[in-house]
Amino acid sequence: MSSSISTRAKTDAPDSHSGTIGLLIAAIVAVLIGRQVLALLIGGQGGVATWTTVFCAIVVQALPFLMLGVVLSGAITAFVPARFFSTILPRRAVFAVPVAGAAGALLPGCECASVPVAGRLMERGVVPAAALAFLLSAPAINPIVLVSTAVAFPGRPDMVVGRFVASLGTAVIVGWIWARFGRPEWLTRLAARRLPAADDSTPPFERFRLAVAHDFFEAGGFLVIGAAAAATMNVVIPPDWISTVAGIPVLSILVLAALAVVLSICSEADAFVAASLTGFPVSAQLAFMVVGPVVDLKLIALQTGTFGRAFATRFAPLTFVVAVGAAVATGLLIGVV
Repeated sequence: MSSSISTRAKTDAPDSHSGTIGLLIAAIVAVLIGRQVLALLIGGQGGVATWTTVFCAIVVQALPFLMLGVVLSGAITAFVPARFFSTILPRRAVFAVPVAGAAGALLPGCECASVPVAGRLMERGVVPAAALAFLLSAPAINPIVLVSTAVAFPGRPDMVVGRFVASLGTAVIVGWIWARFGRPEWLTRLAARRLPAADDSTPPFERFRLAVAHDFFEAGGFLVIGAAAAATMNVVIPPDWISTVAGIPVLSILVLAALAVVLSICSEADAFVAASLTGFPVSAQLAFMVVGPVVDLKLIALQTGTFGRAFATRFAPLTFVVAVGAAVATGLLIGVV
């Protein structure tokens, strides 16, 4: 009986993605073509042109890193034995969380790549708190991000140190909080998305193919939704609202933190945007760089698709609060003002 179910699942797996594949491709093609048409109709100006520009920028910027993430997650599923992770990670979550958080420095990708990897780590037996610490740290403290921060803020090594310390602190603190208060039933979608690709009786390369196809087209669909939401917020929020609060220290930190959520910029590029916001204090720029890689609109959409709505509605606000607090505390500690 079980073998017949497994066989049927393998046969149906490609078909189950056909609708998602079509929607994803159609959405991207429609926006890419529509952008040119709308630019001709309105002379390259107006809210619609801005929306399509921001949408395309987010999707094009994120897709390569998303692909990197799903390939890595597929490799974890197909070629890495589940016992490997239980061997290298401490058994207790209180110790596994900082180890997993520090391991995030080894993955040169953005937040889009870390979500499918974290999901596969959980499927392979890694405690959720440790996998989530990795999810938060990987896009925030990897070498590419730190180098780009140093380039964006020349002569300001304190910004690089501040970003590293605050981001790693955010990952570890959120992981510890989740280890204490998180509930397995909040990971509803993860429990429902078990794949034939995770069945060790399937040939490794077939497991790899199925895992990559599933994760890419599922995460890609939610990436489109998140990019659309971010583009909409970019158009709706008047720039004057932001500039008027730049001179108020506490409020400026909250505004740039919220702006990081809305803009949904890839972590490899957000330092240059932060550096361009010269009207804001340096502490607010630091908060922008700490919050952006761990919670933004496209990341919330990806987390919803991977782990479920119950997870995202709890995890995103928790991460936002901890990230802002970590940025402020780190800024005060190392003198970033």
